[in-house]
Amino acid sequence: MTTDLDASKRRAARAALTMVEAGATIGVGTGSTVNLFIEALAEHPGTVRAGVSSSEASSAKLRAAGVKILDLNEVAGLDLYIDGADEANPARQLIKGGGGALTREKIVAAAAARFVCIVDETKLVPTLGRFPLPVEVIPMARELVARELARRGGRPVWRSGYVTDNGNHILDVHGLTITDPVGLESALNQIVGVVTVGLFAARPADVLLVGTATGVETR
Repeated sequence: MTTDLDASKRRAARAALTMVEAGATIGVGTGSTVNLFIEALAEHPGTVRAGVSSSEASSAKLRAAGVKILDLNEVAGLDLYIDGADEANPARQLIKGGGGALTREKIVAAAAARFVCIVDETKLVPTLGRFPLPVEVIPMARELVARELARRGGRPVWRSGYVTDNGNHILDVHGLTITDPVGLESALNQIVGVVTVGLFAARPADVLLVGTATGVETR
């Protein structure tokens, strides 16, 4: 059964497909809205030359859609990166990592000439922090990092039983009101044991495609 929310996500995903130039090498992220983008891509075989994915799950879906998967080390750069987000503010700064692929997502985004983020309107917030901020950590440093995050005013919760594709753990930090996303991203990345933080602020999305009940807004 398709819900209104699913329909909004699908509108954003299909709008992203129109931004993909024929023959491009693209980066593809992870998540429910990205899965809808991959479905749309499968309906137009041969559109892209190849893809670089942020997760094993997305790689499997892309291969099933007939897209050649490359390792990022095999390409000089990417024309476009398509991914979703858990939250987005008016400056197109994001919280990502609800699906656990934040580190690879940040790497692929950094390699792309343009980052197009696809979301439904429920993901829009005036200030980031309603969604718990994911922080990927080296397993042996999990409690060390958790104590430092708590000292900074957050309430870190270990995503117990989950291991990232990189073999690491995730702390989901609750209770933050993120008024300086760039500053917080930089500060948290400096904590020993942190691999990366799910703030995409220093490198925000270039374009935000927002699926709504009536169409798609471009920001």
